[in-house]
Amino acid sequence: MAFKKNKKINKFNQEIEPHEIVLDKLAQKKELEFGISEKKFEVPLSQKKLKILLMFFLFLSFLLFGKALQIQIVEGKKLSELAARNKQRLSIAQPIRGVIYDSLLEQLVFNKSSYDLILDIKELPFLQKEKTQIISEISELIGLDYQEVTKKIKELPLDIVLVKENLDHETLVLLETKIKDFPGFRIQENTVREYKDGRFFSHLIGFTGKIESKEFKELENYSITDYIGKQGIEKSYEKILRGEPGRILIERDAFGKEISKSVFSESQVGQSLVLWLDAQFQRKITEVLQSGIERVGANRGAVIALDPKTGGVLAMVSLPDFDNNLFSRGINPEELKKLNEDPNNPLFNRIVSGTYLIGSTIKPLISAAVLQENVIPADKKILCQGGISIPNPYNPESPSTYLDWSTHGWTDLRKAIAVSCNVYFYTVGGGYGDIKGLGVERIKKYLELFGWGEKTGIDLPGEAIGLVPDPEWKENYFQDAQRKIWRVGDTYHMSIGQGDLAISPLQVSTAYVAIANGGTLYQPQVVKKIINGSANSSESVQELEPKIIRENFIDAENLKIIREGMREGVLYGSSLVLKDLPVEAAAKTGTAETPREETYHNWVTVFAPYNDPQIVLTVVIEDVKGVQFTALPVAKEVLNWYFSR
Repeated sequence: MAFKKNKKINKFNQEIEPHEIVLDKLAQKKELEFGISEKKFEVPLSQKKLKILLMFFLFLSFLLFGKALQIQIVEGKKLSELAARNKQRLSIAQPIRGVIYDSLLEQLVFNKSSYDLILDIKELPFLQKEKTQIISEISELIGLDYQEVTKKIKELPLDIVLVKENLDHETLVLLETKIKDFPGFRIQENTVREYKDGRFFSHLIGFTGKIESKEFKELENYSITDYIGKQGIEKSYEKILRGEPGRILIERDAFGKEISKSVFSESQVGQSLVLWLDAQFQRKITEVLQSGIERVGANRGAVIALDPKTGGVLAMVSLPDFDNNLFSRGINPEELKKLNEDPNNPLFNRIVSGTYLIGSTIKPLISAAVLQENVIPADKKILCQGGISIPNPYNPESPSTYLDWSTHGWTDLRKAIAVSCNVYFYTVGGGYGDIKGLGVERIKKYLELFGWGEKTGIDLPGEAIGLVPDPEWKENYFQDAQRKIWRVGDTYHMSIGQGDLAISPLQVSTAYVAIANGGTLYQPQVVKKIINGSANSSESVQELEPKIIRENFIDAENLKIIREGMREGVLYGSSLVLKDLPVEAAAKTGTAETPREETYHNWVTVFAPYNDPQIVLTVVIEDVKGVQFTALPVAKEVLNWYFSR
């Protein structure tokens, strides 16, 4: 009772026991002894705060329970699959790429073992400090800058990153001993292409290179470490050469260590290609053309040889060339810069992608149109006195004169082809005197029938369309009002292969195939057949049949007259130098003006033997100073070798 009377009430309406007051006094005394100035009673928390704390813990418990419910029940199956996916991962097993042979089964392309350093980002340590240390150490080991490696990782939004390709032997040995110390990094075996005599076949065969991020996104069944055809046959026959990739199932433990590896599906070896190409012939042409170019002080040239019975590409040379092995091994920036900055553009395939003025090379095609359209008979003669003059309606005292390169006298069609008479083709092309001429529309029609101004469809990438101009094109192309107008002079220039024509050597040779064989325009083809296995124990999968673009568009008798004119060109005309070949040949030369003064593109196209053509050969040498016979000596030496070996 005494204690109850002495009880106090605090501000929270709670009773304070007397012994608590005593204890507080003792505590205050001690505080004073130790110099502690703060004097407070110990008081319990308020009920309100306790309730708030309780509500918070209840909410937190509910939240955790809800999350557990979501993970276990709602998304349990999905998360379980993701976990299994982290544990088990499918990796692409790269197939062995098919190889390439020439027509005599000489192997031109080989597969060579290579090793790359790969990073699986998911297997890197979680802590940033550990990541940085591992990347820093391995960067030093492989001779790359740390920033360079991290840049590669950040640039590609992929789990797998190619850190370094084609590891050299010393780096490979060093990495193999330490790779276990770098989680996420692994060495992957690969194959790179090795091209025999790469420079001789670089534009035709092309090369492979590491797949780029854009290609990786667009293509299916490729990994970021894959090689892919970039140019030439390697590109156009990518699907056939590559084969079918396999799948390897890799299982890892919770720490990312590999537990097991099993084959999920086998890879299928790529099929191989046999070309129409004659490798020895290709090498010979390259040597002769290089010598011919140097002899006249030029820098660039090209030669293509086609089989007139099939359209098969027997040889294709574009100079300057390059070593495609540089690209298959992973070209360094300095080498690539040197190639790209070379003014002669060695990476450019002049046969397929280059377009040129063709000069008198056009004349047999104009002759075909003249005979087919009955403009004049083949035997009708036109007097050539070295040029023609056209009255100028605006200034009668200043007529327009169109010159010939020589005076030829009375000339019929066969002689006009043989001696390359400009006056004859001015007359039958644009009209003169009482001869109406073909006119631009009919000239364009027949050039297109021979395949000019459109792609031939050759099985190589990067083919140029070319250009056969007409009044509509000229009006749309030029800005100046006077230059928009198509005049008779434009038709005259077009009739002798000048003006705005732009034709590829491939299109020239394809057109002459139709003249040589009697009227069949073939689609040129590089690949002859597709095989399984090696050449010695091969199984033919597919023989690629010759493809006809069109046929019988010129009467056989008219083509015979044109061939006779080309034969006369060898007997007494502009191609006389070919007269002593081992076989009879027919040919047509061309000298095309260029925008550079006294500089010409020099052409010749030959087919032989005359009575049973086995080859159509076209030679072009660019930017020859002055009027010289440069292409003819090249053609002669090449054909001498071809028919004498």
